Amino acid sequence: MDFGTPDAELMPGARNAVETCLGVRRDEQVALIADEASRAVAASIAAAVDERDARCRKLLLESFGPRPMAAAPKGVLSALETADVGVLCMTAEPGELAARMAIVKVVERCQIRYAHMVGVTPQIMQQGMRADYRMVDRLSDKLRQRMLRAKTLTVKTEAGTKFDAHFDGQLDWVKTSGLINPRYWSNLPAGEVFTTPATVDGTFVCDATAGDHFNGKYGDLQSTPLTLTIKSARLVNVACARKDLKQEFWDYCHTDENSDRVGELAFGTNLGLTEMIGVLLQDEKFPGVHLAFGDPYGSQTHADWKSTTHVDVLTRNCDAWIDDDLVIEKGRYQLGHLGLA
Repeated sequence: MDFGTPDAELMPGARNAVETCLGVRRDEQVALIADEASRAVAASIAAAVDERDARCRKLLLESFGPRPMAAAPKGVLSALETADVGVLCMTAEPGELAARMAIVKVVERCQIRYAHMVGVTPQIMQQGMRADYRMVDRLSDKLRQRMLRAKTLTVKTEAGTKFDAHFDGQLDWVKTSGLINPRYWSNLPAGEVFTTPATVDGTFVCDATAGDHFNGKYGDLQSTPLTLTIKSARLVNVACARKDLKQEFWDYCHTDENSDRVGELAFGTNLGLTEMIGVLLQDEKFPGVHLAFGDPYGSQTHADWKSTTHVDVLTRNCDAWIDDDLVIEKGRYQLGHLGLA
């Protein structure tokens, strides 16, 4: 399998992924899984792996059968079983979440270093993947330590977001800052600190992007935002000028008994980003706070419930208070409040 000739413009981001984030070493086995839409990105990552004198097994998803995938291909799962490092770069299609979750399940069981790059584009390789991930890690670590003792998070935006969240001390705050280890896999580009909240109450206005297949289908929602009413961490109402989006989002969040439950509350911590681009994979790392309904990534947060769905919702330019301390103002971290000034 050959993904093609690498693009020189993508190589700095690819080297950052392979060398800094994944720490690929000589003679390690890397399973590189990609789809047709992500060939250019995969070619650059493959070239960066070759530069490390590691062995790269390249797998094209379309070679295993038609898309969308009903299940994770056995050949992909087998490759991850024997790898030291795994990378998945692909574009999400409706109905494929279960297949991706099956891939992650193997990664977690085998404890390999793994980069999840669902939605990656050449633009992202030239932006979010060029971040200083050691600085992202320092911010993420400070924020995680702060949230481990926090009682309340309050988030507001001029667009109408206004909610309070409280936390369960038995559930962990997970740092995915781009420096990947066998215990925690990570999305790339990276820069998140997240947990499963105990309660969320209020209004969340999604005026940026929404996750899963909604991002590819509807794009940036700034002109037609979703207004989401949340009570006791459950979605109770959706309002939107686009009736098709409103109904589709509501139906998705009622796929199973926990699809309407807030499974994730996350801080974006990638300080290398200067604007949202309408692609969830990168935009969810933009400085701010976002939510996701559905599966709580319980293997990482230790939440004891599950869902077959997971959909992120993002908002722009938020203010966020940890207890009474304003730590994000209009989408910019007040670094002094976190001991990083």
